[in-house]
Amino acid sequence: MKVLQVTGNQKLTGSIRISGAKNSAVALIPATLLSTGTTTICNIPDILDIDVLEKTLEYLNVDVKRASGSILIDTTNLENKPIPEELSNKLRASYYFMAVLLARFKHVEMYFPGGCQIGSRPIDQTLKAFRLLGAKITEDGCLFKMEADELKGAHIPLDMPSVGATVNAILVGVLAKGETVITNAAREPEITDLIDMLTKMGAKIEGAGTTTITIEGVESLSGTNHDIIPDRIEAGTYTIIGALLGNYLKIDNIIPEHIKALTDKLQEMGANLEIHSDYLIIDSQNKLKATDIETHEYPGFATDLQQPFTTLLTQAKGLSHLSENIYENRFMNVPYLNKMGASIHEDGKIIEISGPTKLKGKTVKATDLRAGASLLVASLIADGESEIQNIEHLLRGYEEIVEKLTNVGAKIEIKEI
Repeated sequence: MKVLQVTGNQKLTGSIRISGAKNSAVALIPATLLSTGTTTICNIPDILDIDVLEKTLEYLNVDVKRASGSILIDTTNLENKPIPEELSNKLRASYYFMAVLLARFKHVEMYFPGGCQIGSRPIDQTLKAFRLLGAKITEDGCLFKMEADELKGAHIPLDMPSVGATVNAILVGVLAKGETVITNAAREPEITDLIDMLTKMGAKIEGAGTTTITIEGVESLSGTNHDIIPDRIEAGTYTIIGALLGNYLKIDNIIPEHIKALTDKLQEMGANLEIHSDYLIIDSQNKLKATDIETHEYPGFATDLQQPFTTLLTQAKGLSHLSENIYENRFMNVPYLNKMGASIHEDGKIIEISGPTKLKGKTVKATDLRAGASLLVASLIADGESEIQNIEHLLRGYEEIVEKLTNVGAKIEIKEI
């Protein structure tokens, strides 16, 4: 078993460069199957989720070549085969293959997608979109079978601005006949990134970054070259770490607008923060004040930063409240933070954090990706040594996290026990 061993209370100085966005990459890679040619995607993060997507592509007889920071995908010999459960249950984003295969072949079979166990994550909005576009869907346990005589553009009013449903509706809509209009669409930067690549491939899409996306279907798409945007969640995580331990720590290769909800809140709390065009400098010399925060869809405070931010709030003076409005089971980091010395009370979708409290190194377990990030932040500021188990969750979403932190002064290493 691999564990992460961390010695806390090390000041961090230097520069951390942010990698390509995980949440973009996991949509962009399946989207290449909509084309009949070769696509090269650059700034690909070297994380476990990409490895799973690569295995799925190879299973579908797609030619894949990985190089440093890039992936070349040739769909010439693509085969439409039922995607087995051992591939689909590795990550949530596997259901983007459902959309692209339906769009290309009018038929797809695959099992319910997996991912972190952070509460109910239904795909009802995705299925609603597929049905409105003309698909007939049958369910056999966890196996979904979808087929369509013809896919036709439609009005798709989403009940909530779901990122996954918005992406899936776009992926099918670009090859459906006629006009598709998605209302109450998600506005996340990763969706805009997807639309940018699809447009390069020949898709006709308007409304990126708004709640209404209009698509005029085309007959086919071609390959292209595309650079992924920087990962705003990785940027936010290291910014949070910098607010606690930074000695004028530079977070490089960012799009400041993408993490504005976080940086606005940090400045409100008294963090010493300088924001530039594509980087920021953060220093931990100021004392932080308690605050209240709620997670919301973009451009609100990201649910993926909620758990690392909870650790930050344990060091803020006063009583803070944090409300989770996206997932109902995203406080699994709280018992471990309390074990380390935090004072956090959970009440339904709200947690109350009293601070500042001194944290002590303990053996803890990453229950999901962002909980792992939360416990890493806690271990970095704790007295003594900590051991984080189940680090596969953490490695799913953060490229070279040990190397990046070690390079700025952290004492952290992966060990086999």
